[in-house]
Amino acid sequence: MHEAALFAASLAGRAGTLSLRQPPFLPQLSRPLRSSLTIIRPLLMLLLFCASGLAHGWDMTRIMQQTNELYEPDRAARKRLQAWHALLDQQKLTGTEAQLDAVNRFFNAQLFFADDRVIWGEADYWATPVESLVNGSADCEDFTISKYFSLLKLGVPDEQLRLTYVKSLKLDQAHMVLSYYPTPLSEPLILDNLVRNILPASRRSDLLPVYSFNSQGLWLPGKVSDRRVGSSRNLPQWQDLARKMRDEGFDMTLRTAQ
Repeated sequence: MHEAALFAASLAGRAGTLSLRQPPFLPQLSRPLRSSLTIIRPLLMLLLFCASGLAHGWDMTRIMQQTNELYEPDRAARKRLQAWHALLDQQKLTGTEAQLDAVNRFFNAQLFFADDRVIWGEADYWATPVESLVNGSADCEDFTISKYFSLLKLGVPDEQLRLTYVKSLKLDQAHMVLSYYPTPLSEPLILDNLVRNILPASRRSDLLPVYSFNSQGLWLPGKVSDRRVGSSRNLPQWQDLARKMRDEGFDMTLRTAQ
């Protein structure tokens, strides 16, 4: 987390004016199409992935084969991976609220928190969901990454999700959470490995937002609205993460907007 924390610190001079307000999204799907999705959502799952800027091919047989070759998971790791696959299968036709809750609870229960130096022997390492589940441990970034890609797999649009760097006022250190925006103008909901329940940002006064990002861009929060300041291409760990997931058998294209 060290390098990303340094980047966050470079933005922290603006911290007195930061807030978790809604960032400017890309155009939403039309109202008629949104209504249709509630009826034919399974048939349009691939369309949602492409519209969000992430194209996934989740061949679980291939992923498990690659996982076995790359990591040689033990019995406990296999059990966690199988539970993850089962979760994605069980939740694919449920509503977004249920998906958020299920994914948040799953990773908070399956993974133990540990620092990157303890897990990987590195100051800042962004693990894939598979790596985290194989190890059974993760830091805050890894929890957030696992939740992010799981929700994308379930059909939650990318523009509604933000990986958000914050300062934890209680811990007095950098932290990462996943922010979900139900609508472009709504207050985000916060998925956090330190808190069991999903809460709106207004009830997380212990968090001071610094910046947020997804595959489509990078934003600084402001008094009125978030301001786009660049691309997630500015985060080398993000590009490395996509490469590692491809190596694990995820047929995915991670598009970063200019």
